[in-house]
Amino acid sequence: MISYLKGIVAAIQKVTPNRLILTLEVNGIGYDLQIPQRLANQLSDAGEIVQVFTFYQLRDEIPLLYGFSSPAERDLFRHLLSVSGIGASLAIALIDTVELAELVQAIIASNINILIQAPGIGKKTAERICLELKSKLIEWRKSAGFFVATGGPAPGILEEVQMTLFALGYTAQEVSHALHTISEDIGLPKNAYVEDWIKQAIAYLSKSELESYKH
Repeated sequence: MISYLKGIVAAIQKVTPNRLILTLEVNGIGYDLQIPQRLANQLSDAGEIVQVFTFYQLRDEIPLLYGFSSPAERDLFRHLLSVSGIGASLAIALIDTVELAELVQAIIASNINILIQAPGIGKKTAERICLELKSKLIEWRKSAGFFVATGGPAPGILEEVQMTLFALGYTAQEVSHALHTISEDIGLPKNAYVEDWIKQAIAYLSKSELESYKH
């Protein structure tokens, strides 16, 4: 119905901790769109002109409009909504968990540990998402232009590394970024010891936290 809207950012409101509303002024009309935190982080102060890709939903006879930073993000949202038991809030929570390509890869590879980091997603729900979407996303990923990430630990040790770092309080986004960064910058072999991956990841994350604190 509405593919995208291009207009001026009028306001971004946090209605609840997990619900962000972007008010976008288009030709004198203000549209309220629910958006992921990821998109909100990309937007600057009010007055910025942006293009937002939209998804229209009619729920209980109430029209709802959702906004995304790209067609691929919107289309993945649609795929997630097709899974039984997954509503808009859970779909947006998943999109905010890790980068889009990594979320797609996690579903295809049945990496439950990544999916359960999203608020409200339990193990059974994560397993259902992988079961219902794996084959669909393998085909869709090609047309969407996603490629399999080559950095990070080998699949056989990835789970243990992730679970250790999650237990230390790091988010899925932080862990994913750290593993790929140390893979590229340090050149740690994919089959290095689990302890080596964890040690390097903690060092990188601690350094990042220190730099953020200074700024």
